[in-house]
Parts: sequence; structure tokens; C-alpha cells
Amino acid sequence: MKVRTDWFPVSRIVSGGQTGADRAALDWAINHGIEHGGWCPEGRLAEDGAIPARYNLTELSGAGYRARTKANVRDSDATLIVSMDWTLTGGSRQTMAFAKSLGKPWIHVHPQVEWGSALRQWSAGHPIAILNVAGPRASTTPEIADFTAEVLDSLMLTTV
Repeated sequence: MKVRTDWFPVSRIVSGGQTGADRAALDWAINHGIEHGGWCPEGRLAEDGAIPARYNLTELSGAGYRARTKANVRDSDATLIVSMDWTLTGGSRQTMAFAKSLGKPWIHVHPQVEWGSALRQWSAGHPIAILNVAGPRASTTPEIADFTAEVLDSLMLTTV
């Protein structure tokens, strides 16, 4: 299904390509006809080996996960952090810290809060052409891919 861009203002979704929330966001973009991309570590490094070539990611020369995360936050209009818990850890916490330090809009959504209304309010207040999506890896949070897709579906519907 191709998204009507006059309804869905996000024209590009980026992530670092890690398993879990990152790849779920990239898959969602591909499935909805939205441009996707982002920075990934040199060697297309991810927990399951090399990030598949079907994802239009650019390797950040000499960089690992941390530098890739900062570049994706820096080069996007806003960041959506999706998790299954109140507390951000690891790379998700680092994503939030980069967004704060770079003065970029960000939101953290998880199932324990009324995330739908929070997401609608947040997206209405920020013009977002390039959305960075981040969250935990599939190995630590197997259910994150489905929740990420649900959140992106909701974001698409909020703009109709």
C-alpha cells in the first residue's frame, strides 16, 4: 500500500538498521511506499550480522552504533523512540540523550501509557518530513517489531 503523502507528511523514515524497532520501521516504510534510509555502522553491522542490502542505509565510515545513532538524530527532523517499557536503556536511552543535546524533537511511546493521543499531539506540533525511528533490538524485545508497526500505522492515521 502506498501512502498518500498529502495525508502523511513524513516523506522519509530513517533508522540505523538494527534488528527490532529499527528494521520494523524500515520494513513499514518499504511496505507503504515511503522513502527510507539512514546511517548504519561501518560494515553494516547489526546483532544478526550484516544488515541486508534491501535497506537503503549508508555506512558511516569508521563508525559504530553510537556515531550512527547520533548521525540519524542529527539528520532527521524528529525522533520517535518505541519501546515496551517505561524506562529507556542502551541505544534507546542514547538516542534520547542525542535528541536532547541536539535540540531535536523526540517522543518515547510504550504500551503502558496512552501513546496514541500523545503521538497525535506531538506530531501535530512538529513539522516532520524526515522521521528517525529507534527502539530496542529484537533479541531483547521480540515483540517490538509489531508494536513499532502499530505505532507507525497510528501516526499515518493521525494525519488523515
